[in-house]
Amino acid sequence: MRLLVLLILAAVTAGRVTPSPALDLRDVTFRTKELGTVLFSHNSHITKGKQKNDCKACHDKIFDMKQPVRHTMAAMEQGKSCGACHDGKSAFPLADCIKCHPVKNIVLGGKEAGAVAFTHREHAARQPCTACHPATFLAGKNRPVGMAAMEKGKSCGACHDGVKAFGVAKCAGCHTVSDISFKVRATGVVTFTHKAHAGRHPCHQCHPRIYRYVKSSRVGMAAMEQGKSCGVCHDGKAAFAVTDCARCHPVKELTFPVRSISDARFSHKSHLATYGCKVCHPKVYPLKRGKPVGMAAMEQGKSCGVCHNGKAAFPVTASCDFCH
Repeated sequence: MRLLVLLILAAVTAGRVTPSPALDLRDVTFRTKELGTVLFSHNSHITKGKQKNDCKACHDKIFDMKQPVRHTMAAMEQGKSCGACHDGKSAFPLADCIKCHPVKNIVLGGKEAGAVAFTHREHAARQPCTACHPATFLAGKNRPVGMAAMEKGKSCGACHDGVKAFGVAKCAGCHTVSDISFKVRATGVVTFTHKAHAGRHPCHQCHPRIYRYVKSSRVGMAAMEQGKSCGVCHDGKAAFAVTDCARCHPVKELTFPVRSISDARFSHKSHLATYGCKVCHPKVYPLKRGKPVGMAAMEQGKSCGVCHNGKAAFPVTASCDFCH
C-alpha cells in the first residue's frame, strides 16, 4: 500500500493529479481492541472536499508513508491524524463516532424477564457517544448489572432515572411484554393483557412477589377467591372481583336446536345483567356442554326450570316465543 501511494506521488508534478481508474486505491483497515474495526476508504476521500484528486493533501504532511504512526483518539482530538480534517468544520467531527466505528444492537439478559435489545443508533441519535463511553460503559463487553444496581444509578440507571429519560421502573420500555393466553377446558381461552395492566400499575406490583418472571404453576379459581394469583388485586375493592367471570372468560350467546319447534336461544348477556355466573355454574349447568334437557324435565325443576318456575322468573310453561 505504501509503495502504491509513493508511485502516485512520484507522478504528481504540479500539486494535483487525477488518479487513473487503473490504479487500485485500496481501503485500509484499522483494528482496535475495544471499538471494532475501522475502515478507511481512499476512494471516498480522494473524490470529496478540498482533497479531491489531491493525494498530497494528506501525504506526507498528515500521514507519513515512510514512518506511519498509530494515533489515539486523544491525539486526533488535538488535530493529529484524522483530526486534522475531522474537526466539525472541514469534515464531520471525531465525536460522531459511529461514522467510522461500527455499532450494532446488543441483546442483554433473557433468563427471567426476556431479552432486552439495546439499540445503539437510537441512543446515538439523541446524545453523543461520550455521554456513555467510557464513564458508564466500557467500549466493549461489560459485566452484567442487575435491576437493583440500576435503580441506584448504575449502568442504564445513570440516565434512566425518570428525569433525563424514563425510569428503569418502566420495565416495558425495554423488556418485551406480550399477552398471555391460558387454555381452560371448561370455559375456553382466557387472555391476560400485559399492556392494559401495565398502563395502570407498575410491573413490580406483580413481579416477582405474586408472579415469577418465568412461567408459574397454574392457580385455580378457588385459590383466587382466597386471594391467590389474580385474586390478590381482583377482590372487588382494588379491582373487579374474580367472581365477575365474564370480565375474563369468554361468554357467547347459545342456540339449542329443537326438532319439534324452532330453536331455543339463550342469552348470556341478558342473564348476566341480573345474575352472577355462580347462580348457574356449575351447580345447574356444568361448564362443558352436557346432555339436552327436555321441557318435561324443566317443568319438574331441572335445567332452566330451576329459576323459571313462575317465582324467581317467568315459568317454562309461559308463552313459548319467550325462548323459541
